[in-house]
Amino acid sequence: MSDSHSPSRSAPVSTQAVSGQVRLVRVPEDRAGQRLDNFLLGQLKGAPKSLIYKIVRSGQVRVNGGRAKAETRLEGGDEVRIPPVRLAEPGEKAAPPRGLLDAMAASIVFEDARLLAINKPSGLASHGGSGISFGAIETLRALRPRETLELVHRLDRDTSGLLIVAKKRSALSELQALMRENDADEGRGIEKRYLTLLTGRMPDGTMTVDAPLHIGLRQGGERHVQVNAHGKASLSHFKALERRGGHSYCEVRIETGRTHQIRVHAQHIGHPVAGDDKYGDPAVNKRLREHIGLKRLFLHAASLDFALDGGRVPYALHAPLAPELFNALGRLS
Repeated sequence: MSDSHSPSRSAPVSTQAVSGQVRLVRVPEDRAGQRLDNFLLGQLKGAPKSLIYKIVRSGQVRVNGGRAKAETRLEGGDEVRIPPVRLAEPGEKAAPPRGLLDAMAASIVFEDARLLAINKPSGLASHGGSGISFGAIETLRALRPRETLELVHRLDRDTSGLLIVAKKRSALSELQALMRENDADEGRGIEKRYLTLLTGRMPDGTMTVDAPLHIGLRQGGERHVQVNAHGKASLSHFKALERRGGHSYCEVRIETGRTHQIRVHAQHIGHPVAGDDKYGDPAVNKRLREHIGLKRLFLHAASLDFALDGGRVPYALHAPLAPELFNALGRLS
């Protein structure tokens, strides 16, 4: 069927069309469930995320005539009002540096027709914004300018490991639905396993942490997450793999995907993640930095297991432990 009559499925809008007038865009059925901010990023190619949030917060963006939040899930047939904005002309925005492009190309650990997975290095944000010019997704898009690439989920900037990017809209929709199953505590979505070094000696076996998490803001707008009865349900399972130097090398399986979940749950049980400068122990972090050269958060997204096509096509993705973590662990005796 031709989609020539669907205004939101046309080619990315030009700067002139965007900057000159308000547009009313009808959400196609295959975009149902997409967040408003991600829909706008697709419509306003090249717009920084900070600008997207600004026009949403100010009420310039409307969904079916009413104000909406950035995280609002759209429905097929919704009418989105997109205000005129000023975007950079083609060629104004610098490309990611060659070193970053090469590193991103080397970080790809899996690819097929509908998705690719990278082993994201620590220190690289999942996406740009808030003073960050290039995140993983912007760099991938610069590396593959002819492909449509969309982030399926995010990792903290300081966390390394598996990050999935969808190459097809159908894969993005199905993967995001699986993510929502996790967050709804239905247990059928995506199995996520991390590797981490927790400070102190964890008990034998698996420790399950069922503690709701609430996101608050500190002075200056910094996000800070804490265990709070009014927060969202959050479930993590910590399993000690081995003990080194009085600390515990662990595998963590999470059933929900809350912001900073592993880091806050680890702090909650008295064994914060090594190298965590937000929720960790500064004195222990200093000793580990001096003794084994650990200069970053010891948290790595190691594996993701899920199935697409209604459960018929299984995926088991793995990303090897980052070299700096592997080396630090080797020096810990």
